[in-house]
Amino acid sequence: MAELRLGPLLRYVDGSSATFWVEASRPCTAEVRCADGTRGQARTFQVAGHHYALVPVDGLTPGTTTSYEILLDGTTVWPLPDSRFPPSVVRTSGSEDEAVRVTFGSCRWASPPADEKDPVGPDALDTLAARIASAPDTERPDVLLLLGDQVYADEVSGATRAWIAARRGLADPPGHQVADYEEYTRLYYESWLDPEIRWLLSTVPSCMIFDDHDVIDDWNTSASWVTEIRATPWWRERVLSGLMSYWVHQHLGNLSPAELSDDLLYAAVRETPDGTDVLRAFASQADADPASVRWSYRRDFGRTRVLMLDTRAARVLEEKDRAMLDPGEAAWLREQALETPESRDHLLIGTSLPWLLPPLIHHVETWDAALCRGDRGGRWARFGERLRRAADLEHWAAFPESFVELAELIAEVGSAERAPATVCVLSGDVHHAYVADPVWADPTRQPSARVLQLTCSPVHNSIPRSVRLGFRFGWSRPARLLGTLLSRHGGCARPPVDWRKTGGPWFGNQLMTLTLRGRSASLRLEQARRGRGGGPGRAAGGARLTTVAESRITPE
Repeated sequence: MAELRLGPLLRYVDGSSATFWVEASRPCTAEVRCADGTRGQARTFQVAGHHYALVPVDGLTPGTTTSYEILLDGTTVWPLPDSRFPPSVVRTSGSEDEAVRVTFGSCRWASPPADEKDPVGPDALDTLAARIASAPDTERPDVLLLLGDQVYADEVSGATRAWIAARRGLADPPGHQVADYEEYTRLYYESWLDPEIRWLLSTVPSCMIFDDHDVIDDWNTSASWVTEIRATPWWRERVLSGLMSYWVHQHLGNLSPAELSDDLLYAAVRETPDGTDVLRAFASQADADPASVRWSYRRDFGRTRVLMLDTRAARVLEEKDRAMLDPGEAAWLREQALETPESRDHLLIGTSLPWLLPPLIHHVETWDAALCRGDRGGRWARFGERLRRAADLEHWAAFPESFVELAELIAEVGSAERAPATVCVLSGDVHHAYVADPVWADPTRQPSARVLQLTCSPVHNSIPRSVRLGFRFGWSRPARLLGTLLSRHGGCARPPVDWRKTGGPWFGNQLMTLTLRGRSASLRLEQARRGRGGGPGRAAGGARLTTVAESRITPE
């Protein structure tokens, strides 16, 4: 009999359709049966000995909430027997006038078992799950945007390290890090079988995009970094397995049913008894020619448009032509941001890496980019590359032309005749949260839309005290002056925008939520803190989400 190994994950949801992701223990037919009578089914496909299905359900009634069950070959496998959680539900969108709640964050280490101490404090997603489970009819997100580092292939837990050691030993590279597809599946099991996370992802739709730790720290930092790591004997298997497992576990669920039906790779994997070779060939091509695949995607929630950007695999790394997005990706972003302005009130640009950083860090990154480009000679270029890798200088500011292009695109979108009320750049990565408000140097380019950089990280991770102090200092006037001096040394052009911090920095395990209704928008930051409480799940008993900041970002 087929068993449910992982999932279900509720992924895409609109007014009348939804998709559900599952992993089964053997080939089977996966079926979703909703309490309102709608249902859908799909045959599993196989990758590296694992069996997955993405089940579409059509004909749902707009603006309704219905519970559902998962069946494998006709046997009910979800809800789990004796579950302490409420039934999983799918909530379809209704009127465009309804509020849309977008909760986002990044960087999540898997939580340890309930009987072990958590060294980095309570998990914000675990705590969110416990809150929703204890009051399922109250406010909940309409979508979770998970902005990178869903799993850590290079920083595994003690339990996973022991599992790897029993499987192959740790003497040979990459040692305790993930080596192949099977070890990637272990990361997803460890993360997504957490009872709170499993239930949360079964009942709240999610959109995901990778960042570096989903493959390796500082993935695609520079051309020389790529050359060096490709020379190692273990890297090819690591990167192909990372891309394959990302496609299976994260990317497929980002797509709408219509996009899935047109996806030639998805069709090819499903049509063959074992899709491993087909998917591996795709991953090999994606690694060799990043422009051959698009991981970025668009989702619309009523009159809110979300553009999720790949800022890792889509990079151009040649020093003279460095770009965060290759030309095709940049053209796609521009097209999607400007298309049908009459259909949206808010534009959210999801990019794992912040566009606007603390000013000192921004200036250091642009200065370093000039050094690495050779603007100050070969000796400085070699120093710049060492500094870039040591200090993780590879955000938007480290790709100066791309930084300017994004600023110009935002100004164009936000100044158009039918400009959205807000243009928000949603990011994570930097293990703290803040709000930054840009002002264009040319007043004629200042958008009428409210433009904000909203950064929220981590969901469940840590940051050393020394780094916290550095981030705080990075916003100060002395830091800004120091950064300006470095920019002058590098001959760097003045950025087209200046910005100030209007919220934060906040440190802790946290989530941000945007609530968008009509042309109004409000923002809330919540942190997971230890406390007492009732309800299902260990998070409810040991932690709670506390509102740290709340503000309206548009007029009533």
